[in-house]
Amino acid sequence: MSNFLFWIVPVASVLALVFAWIFFKSMMKESEGTERMATIANHVRKGAMAYLRQQYKVVGIVFIVLTIIFSIMAYFNLQNSWVPFAFLTGGFFSGLAGFFGMKTATYASARTTNAAQKSLNSGLKVAFRSGAVMGLVVVGLALLDISLWFIVLDHFVKDDGGHKLVVITTTMLTFGMGASTQALFARVGGGIFTKAADVGADLVGKVEAGIPEDDPRNPATIADNVGDNVGDVAGMGADLYESYAGSVLATAALGAAAFLSMDNGIHQLKGVLAPMLIAAVGTILSIIGIFAVRTKEDATQKNLLDALGRGVNLSSVLIVACSLGIIQLLGLPNPWGIWFSIVIGLATGIIIGKTTEYYTSEAYKPTQNIAANAETGPATVIISGLGTGMLSTAIPVLTIVVGTILAYMTASGWDLSNMSMGLYGIGIAAVGMLSTLGITLATDAYGPIADNAGGNAEMSGLGPEVRKRTDALDSLGNTTAATGKGFAIGSAALTALALLASYIEELKIGLIRIEKFFLVIDKDLITEYTVKTAEATLLDFMKYYGVHLMNPKVLMGIFIGSMMAFLFCGLTMTAVGRAAGKMVDEVRRQFREIKGILEGKAEPDYAQCVEISTKGAQSEMMVPSFLAIIAPVVTGLIFGVAGVMGLLVGGLGAGFVLAIFMANSGGAWDNAKKYIESGAHGGKGSEAHKAAVIGDTVGDPFKDTSGPSLNILIKLMSMVSIVMAGLTVSFSLF
Repeated sequence: MSNFLFWIVPVASVLALVFAWIFFKSMMKESEGTERMATIANHVRKGAMAYLRQQYKVVGIVFIVLTIIFSIMAYFNLQNSWVPFAFLTGGFFSGLAGFFGMKTATYASARTTNAAQKSLNSGLKVAFRSGAVMGLVVVGLALLDISLWFIVLDHFVKDDGGHKLVVITTTMLTFGMGASTQALFARVGGGIFTKAADVGADLVGKVEAGIPEDDPRNPATIADNVGDNVGDVAGMGADLYESYAGSVLATAALGAAAFLSMDNGIHQLKGVLAPMLIAAVGTILSIIGIFAVRTKEDATQKNLLDALGRGVNLSSVLIVACSLGIIQLLGLPNPWGIWFSIVIGLATGIIIGKTTEYYTSEAYKPTQNIAANAETGPATVIISGLGTGMLSTAIPVLTIVVGTILAYMTASGWDLSNMSMGLYGIGIAAVGMLSTLGITLATDAYGPIADNAGGNAEMSGLGPEVRKRTDALDSLGNTTAATGKGFAIGSAALTALALLASYIEELKIGLIRIEKFFLVIDKDLITEYTVKTAEATLLDFMKYYGVHLMNPKVLMGIFIGSMMAFLFCGLTMTAVGRAAGKMVDEVRRQFREIKGILEGKAEPDYAQCVEISTKGAQSEMMVPSFLAIIAPVVTGLIFGVAGVMGLLVGGLGAGFVLAIFMANSGGAWDNAKKYIESGAHGGKGSEAHKAAVIGDTVGDPFKDTSGPSLNILIKLMSMVSIVMAGLTVSFSLF
């Protein structure tokens, strides 16, 4: 039965890819509108693809170097020989998902604008189903990669008394490093690109020249629109691809370990398949939810939000019911406890999303208060935005705390000492949160498509009715994008917790690989006991490596991990500042030297601005990205396993809270500006509006570069630690 059920996973992956292709072809049948609309869309498309080609060249070189390093490690028996190949496929599929998503988004913007000329519902349908291509491609490729590797390794790995599945799942987990590495470059590079363009366009265009957003007279406006796709489509897609695959694989590895010694291992395969099946069924239910999204012509902002919510909520309710059926069908022990963990994961994601919406949407008090502070100048806007961001961390952090302990307790049968099953519960909660990613990511990828559609309408000089519709779609997109970032951060936290536990399983494999078959462990200050490495529990490893708060190596690791979050943010923020400075200089130069731009008599040099952002992003993304890869390796070589565990805990704790703060502050500043632009506090062009633009400019790298990149930093450090576990157990200074 279990072997038969596995085939649901590849079938679901193919189904997701087929529907992604159907939605893409359906979108391509729509007209791009006037020649002017098509020309603008083509500028954006060319700029986006040029950037992506350049980024993939750079990332390709990095992947070749890392693959050579992993191959050398495998040759010296410090690494599984499958790892170099798994690493490459993880990065390839992650990059492929970003490519398909961005290709679709750049073709969809003008078609959304043209559809909005007919009706609001037509515009929503084109934009949302184009976003669904990104969502379905991400889950489809992730499940395809997981399925193929499971089939290949099941064929080649020899059966060794139940340890076969442990080896398979820990090996599969390493392809997550490829996905994480690709995701970090996509997020950091894309974030620097988009915010350099955005800051340059806003500061010189809006504040200095006093021209509207997306005005064709602004030289940086095409680069700004390109950046929306580079950062929020390709970047977000790669980020969530990694979270999705990482949560499924980490939980599968935890399941292989948890059920190994339970009832003679008869449930082991079922525990491995459970997260894969939940993800597969969630993909099918996401497709059903996508078809449920529609709205009326006279829809308000709340109606539009409800329309998207209807699809997401339908998929979520269905996965709750179906996941119970999956657990019961597999016949896992404590089925209700495991099912509750899944429900808790879903509920955690929803609460974090709603909290983000409350703190960042212009419909609620926190953002309205920031807008009110704009009447007294930019300083009070920045102060109130920082305060709002800090306050917004409380509910998500407490939600993760409560969700984690509940998932642990329900899966372990309310037995704190049953650590292996408790950790399996945390992992499967992460899978539950991400199970409907197909539609959740669709609502997120919809945002930049709607944003670009609004820009196209403005640059094409379409009528106020069309602009009103695209503004409504764009405003909705800002809210869904902010909610999506909160969701991504929450899923990163749960996934990182599961990866932390999986790291111990990888240590076990690493020790066996270097032929350390027995561990001598201090029971107390006087006595010792010996245990077989293959049979050692998580607590045995904690004792063996001295992972406790009185160990200075653990404390040093915690400090370094906490520092990494702030150092990484500082590097990415200053990178945006440098790249934006070059963009500001270029826009000012064009206004000064190309006569007739501001009068609309001459066309700006859009390509030059795109090139500045591209070069800035490529050069600036290298240092923070390499730092994330090198830090766990160096920490492991100096402080050993205890130091690495501290590093991962410190990075997760500080990075999670900092990411929420930055994402929500930036989102609130952005929507406070839009709230004023809708007519509040003097409207566009007022002193309050100028102050709000300054706040939004400060918030841009917060919400679109540093904040979102922290998700990947947290997970990438865990993945690097897992891949380098063999090196860490073989060599360390202390």
